[in-house]
Amino acid sequence: MNSICDLDGKVAIITGGGTGIGAATALLFAQHGADVVIAARTLDDLERTAATIEQRTDRRCVIVPTDVKVEDQDIALVDTTISELGRVDILVNNAGGTRMGPLASLPTKGWDASFDLNVRSAYLCTREAGRHMIDQGSGAIVNISSDAGIHGVKGGAHYASSKAALQMFTTVTAAEWGRYGIRANCIAVGAVASERAQAAWKVAQIDEASMGQHVPLGRTGRPVEVANAILFFASDAASFITGQTLAVDGGPNLGGIPDE
Repeated sequence: MNSICDLDGKVAIITGGGTGIGAATALLFAQHGADVVIAARTLDDLERTAATIEQRTDRRCVIVPTDVKVEDQDIALVDTTISELGRVDILVNNAGGTRMGPLASLPTKGWDASFDLNVRSAYLCTREAGRHMIDQGSGAIVNISSDAGIHGVKGGAHYASSKAALQMFTTVTAAEWGRYGIRANCIAVGAVASERAQAAWKVAQIDEASMGQHVPLGRTGRPVEVANAILFFASDAASFITGQTLAVDGGPNLGGIPDE
């Protein structure tokens, strides 16, 4: 399995790469032979993650402080990748998030902010990285969505809608760019105990155990468990898979008769 997931000689861009799923993905990619470029707004997080990667692997980790909502910064992110590492083979659009709130009082700026972060940023990065992938005739794009984009979530009309849009963007990207040797897939993430998720649960006075009690596997996920799925989609192990959304969420939460 290591050989089929080998990323030796590949260059990957990971947005939201300073913490959580993004940081776990960057480390895993480097462990499988890729040089990585990590982007996020917080320089301290990027520096800490880059130091870990370079201490634990022999691969390069380039940090590019980036607000993915800003078009010029997304362009600079890809340009820096090309100037520093010469190519781009993998793009992981991982940056995302929202502030929850009821639909009745959801402000227009809240709706727009969700789409800017969760959809527009992925479009911008895909457009810029895609130009190089098209020229080289190969590439893999992995977009990080949410279970909310499949099932919806009350208090998150804006978030669920933007994540559903990201899933459809993935489908259309795969359909249009397959002829260039580019694959695009999506991962719908469930309750994962990343650093920021744990902090948010604490603020909301939500116990982590309660987050996992309705998950068939009986627990929340870990960032590396999502990173493993991202590695699969980015590698030749998924060479004939494109346009798909995979739920990494511990299983379906169904109604019906109670457990015995």
